[in-house]
Amino acid sequence: MDIRHYKQWIQIGLNILHYRKERKLTQEQLADLCGEEGISRNYIQKIETARSSCTLDTLMDIAEALDIPLYKLFEFKD
Repeated sequence: MDIRHYKQWIQIGLNILHYRKERKLTQEQLADLCGEEGISRNYIQKIETARSSCTLDTLMDIAEALDIPLYKLFEFKD
């Protein structure tokens, strides 16, 4: 992950966490809903805590699993 974008990844992770909790999903449940093969719970945790970045495809899978438009993950509060 490029350190120049760390603050943005924190915000994306917090947005994922917010919508996941709003839908009462565990990290494991969200991971299973992502894409045809799912992704690991550990990877969801790393994205939520900005310890790892991910591809746009993964963000699209997460948004779809959370039943939200993709742009919601990029709505940053000041």
